[in-house]
Amino acid sequence: MTSTGQHVDRGHPISVGLEHLKTRLALLAQAPVWSMHDAEVRQAVLDLTEVASQVAALEITLLAHAQRTGAADEVGATSVAAWWAHETRTTAVEAHRRVKHAVAVEDRHAEVGAALSGGGLRPDQARAVVDAVDALPADVGPQIRDQAREHLLAQAAHHDAKALRILGKRVLDVVAPEVGEAQLANELAAEERAAQAGRRFTMVDDGHGKTYGRFTLPTYEADMLRTALQALASPRRDGGGASPEGMGRAFGEYVQRFPTDRLPDAGGVCATVVVTMDIATLMGDLKAASLDTGTIISPGLARQLACKAGVIPVVLGGASQVLDIGRKRRFHTTTQHIALATRDQGCTTIGCTRPPAWCEAHHDTPWSRGGGTSVEDGRLLCSRDHHLAHHPAYAMTQHPSRKVSFTRRE
Repeated sequence: MTSTGQHVDRGHPISVGLEHLKTRLALLAQAPVWSMHDAEVRQAVLDLTEVASQVAALEITLLAHAQRTGAADEVGATSVAAWWAHETRTTAVEAHRRVKHAVAVEDRHAEVGAALSGGGLRPDQARAVVDAVDALPADVGPQIRDQAREHLLAQAAHHDAKALRILGKRVLDVVAPEVGEAQLANELAAEERAAQAGRRFTMVDDGHGKTYGRFTLPTYEADMLRTALQALASPRRDGGGASPEGMGRAFGEYVQRFPTDRLPDAGGVCATVVVTMDIATLMGDLKAASLDTGTIISPGLARQLACKAGVIPVVLGGASQVLDIGRKRRFHTTTQHIALATRDQGCTTIGCTRPPAWCEAHHDTPWSRGGGTSVEDGRLLCSRDHHLAHHPAYAMTQHPSRKVSFTRRE
């Protein structure tokens, strides 16, 4: 430890004892261990573990006292933790954590400090007990807190810190079952609300035929997904089992097999994938096909997907056939929506990148002015731009590229 440069009175028993302890430990560190037999080494390790607990207890006492008296104020430090971190090269986070723990033990958990001083409790066990008792609901009375602490200290004779933390989460089930059940219900409800609000899903295409994804789901939903994938990845079916490769194949199969009739409509059609190919491709030609998302796929995969449930094949002849039902219906049919999505690839407004699933079918020649419901006279517009197309304050201009733009009328 570095020195602050100030003269320190070493007359207190703790100061004197620590000087002797440092000297003795320095001598012990130089003593050869080759002559120790196995039983002696084992006992020495156990003894040293108890000494470490006793040292930790003394550290708690000194840190808590320094915090109460403002011992770091005299040297201009902002806090005891800040001074200690600087002098010992301890990280600031760790220093603040240990000072906070010391104050908690001294103020509310004297029994934990006593168990440490006796050498029978480990420092990480002490932290687990303190954290568990302090985490009890605010309306839990001191008597139940004392019972919880006593129970966990007794369990420390048989369990390590990790197990104590688990036991600590359910300690009320032992010392106050009626309170524990209510607390657990509240904790689970809060945990589930947070998990549901934290749902996330992202996908990134690497441009080389692979897409990478990350997701965050409530655990119960992840369990449902895992169960479904494990069924598809069963060694009896696939041989892959629960390996990353086996689960990857199962996930791909899960996506392809999902019943599209259970999905909500998006943009007027059921949320399905559309595969566009020439008739020659369907018959075995080598010409590539495409999905309505713009992804180019091999002819072999196109023919495979054309047979899948939930994938709609759009086969084009030498000349694209225009689906047109004239004035028989005002609204575009599902088939026409698919054709529009295949052709337009999304909103046709210049600068808009919204996909087909977010778009609506628009009549270029308004129905009210005699326009027909056809693919040729229709286009995809996102909800915002579709609103602008019918807004009297905006004019829509059609460009040769089949794109449109909007300008505000004077």
